[in-house]
Amino acid sequence: MKRNLYLLAACFLFFMLSACSNDQKTGTEREEKELTKINIMLDWYPNAVHTFLYVANEKGYFKEEGLDVAFQFPANPTDPINLAAAGKVTLGLTYQPDVVLAHANQDVPIKSVGAIVHSPLNRVVFLEDSPIKRPKDLEGKTIGFPGTPLNEAILKTMVSNDGGNPDKVKLVDVGFELESSLVSKKVDAIIGAYINHEVPVLKQKGFETRNFDPTKYGVPDYYELVAVTSDQTLSDDQKSIDAFWRAAVKGYKYMENNPDEALEILLNNQDEANFPLVKSVEQQSLEILLPKMKAKDGFGSQEEASWKETSSWMKETGLIKKMPEIDEMYKE
Repeated sequence: MKRNLYLLAACFLFFMLSACSNDQKTGTEREEKELTKINIMLDWYPNAVHTFLYVANEKGYFKEEGLDVAFQFPANPTDPINLAAAGKVTLGLTYQPDVVLAHANQDVPIKSVGAIVHSPLNRVVFLEDSPIKRPKDLEGKTIGFPGTPLNEAILKTMVSNDGGNPDKVKLVDVGFELESSLVSKKVDAIIGAYINHEVPVLKQKGFETRNFDPTKYGVPDYYELVAVTSDQTLSDDQKSIDAFWRAAVKGYKYMENNPDEALEILLNNQDEANFPLVKSVEQQSLEILLPKMKAKDGFGSQEEASWKETSSWMKETGLIKKMPEIDEMYKE
């Protein structure tokens, strides 16, 4: 009789342990299933400016906020805005002037939900031994650019602000051949070159350069990179977007405090087939970016003044025909 009772007790204990184990497994599976899937379209292939995102993913910050984040890369520069507006991606990384253009000229229903880089990275770049000393010196010179109206407006503003005549500057559309056009001396200078990319790339190849900062010559201190979403997504999924930024801030802080380790995380997540990274270039890029990603009200914060100033300048230069509603373009 005792033996039967022992056997019965043992079977009962085994059943309870199995049930507990199954409950725990189910709980874990349920936790995984409850992660909200969101997708982020970058403005380009992974590079130093995206380090905070890959850190947030690698360190589990997104998961801690209940998110399963997938990264996508654009096929063309308009994809982050267009796909975000259409609800095909949760968030897209793009440029503040492009957001203004989208609202003013096309009434695209998108909002910037965070500023990532708080000042322009675009520069007028020329070789160190060039006789060019100031924007006025660009008169009579040939400037290579990637064919975008924004770069034309920036150059005209800089030359005019320095007392020069922009009509005396020859602009040549060189597409993506900015670096090669400069070093081969087909052009005297280039615009559309980024201080955190083309400048360190040229240096790595043995070419020292100098450059002009457009904000010192009448161009507003616009946000280089922002994150946008559609009005509908913002209305339907505010909780996930807030969770994304909490994790992104953690990623940024970790990157700021541990730049070397953060850079290794980026390098481990590069797209080698399409955009292989050079460690020394990305290291310089990160050093340039970190102070430009800081904001007095915290990473990601935006100010109404920036949106007003940028929009006004774009209207003055003819980039847009009408002033968009400021509060429709961004969310504080």
